[in-house]
Amino acid sequence: MLKRLTFVCVTLCVAIVAILVAARHSTGNTISFEEPLSVYIAIGLIVFLFVPPLVLSFFEHPVLKIINVVYQSLIVFSFVGLIPVGFLIPNGSSTIIVAVLGTVASLASVIVTVRSHSILANYSSDVR
Repeated sequence: MLKRLTFVCVTLCVAIVAILVAARHSTGNTISFEEPLSVYIAIGLIVFLFVPPLVLSFFEHPVLKIINVVYQSLIVFSFVGLIPVGFLIPNGSSTIIVAVLGTVASLASVIVTVRSHSILANYSSDVR
């Protein structure tokens, strides 16, 4: 449980860093530090969206772990989708770095959740 919670928190921190990097390299009518309320709202939304994986990481039931894996897979896909965006914006190297770090962290979180000893052990004992 502690590993799952740690990886979800690391992914949350990387997502917040991604918001801050996007605010630093704002282009046009997007999030920027000139309007701090929009940055606070974006960070609050990210924290709100990470509440389900944080809560689900406390439970050991296999169904809840599968729901957690599916939810975190959506987070993986959002970080993977951010990588090409970094190539399209000027000075996007920091965006690419944060997106790759987020992809690795969230993918590690999914792997830790899947490889938990009880998610597959409960089903293998029922088969025999």
